[in-house]
Amino acid sequence: MNMAVDEAILICQSEGKVPPTIRFYQWNPPAITIGYFQKINQEVDLEACREAGIDCVRRLTGGRAVLHHRELTYSLVTTENDPHVPGGVLSSYLAISKGLLAGLRNLGLEGKVVEGASQRSKGTAACFDAPSWYEITIDGKKVIGSAQTRKHGSLLQHGSVPIILEAEEVCRYLRFPSPAIKEYAFRRLRDKAAGLAQLLGYVPPMPSIEKAFLAGFAEGLGIQPVVDELTVREKELARDLYINKYRQDTWNFKR
Repeated sequence: MNMAVDEAILICQSEGKVPPTIRFYQWNPPAITIGYFQKINQEVDLEACREAGIDCVRRLTGGRAVLHHRELTYSLVTTENDPHVPGGVLSSYLAISKGLLAGLRNLGLEGKVVEGASQRSKGTAACFDAPSWYEITIDGKKVIGSAQTRKHGSLLQHGSVPIILEAEEVCRYLRFPSPAIKEYAFRRLRDKAAGLAQLLGYVPPMPSIEKAFLAGFAEGLGIQPVVDELTVREKELARDLYINKYRQDTWNFKR
């Protein structure tokens, strides 16, 4: 349902029916999302996911596979000409990263923006094995993974902020060309990615994390957020998208 809600907000924003929106959410049950251009049969061990009760869904955004479990997910939807999120994809990534950095600082963590994409692990589908442009690391470990798309004059960027990140769990549900590449991906995830709890030394409560990042976006983007609910139109559209798109094999297996 989460991907349907994100798209519903994007559509309503492009229609001028809702203001720019920041949303925080979680996943229950856990789920794997794959990037728009990925092939789910090649990237995800669907049998292992079914046995574990893990949903699999294609995102509207690009990038690679993400296991959403014990994390905070954020989404930001606004117009392409929003002065708070200026320019093209890379410029807007940088602007949004400032809000994410401020959110981490509010939790007592000092992140760093990566000003270039690191080399990906060959043959791996996992998002967190290397940072992309303007993503955030702490002590060389990727801590937030984000992806963006633009449609109808609006942009959607959403991202994963793991609280507890276990490399073995991530690799358990993805496909790899060989056992050697799977082992390499495991070691790379273990060494190059981290959750908030690993960095802080304790598991922060979810309300505190949301509060920290909301204040971070306010500071980093120079905005004054107003807490609100989804509109009736957004809820109805999300329900329709969930039933007729995101639950359908025609969407999830389209490549």
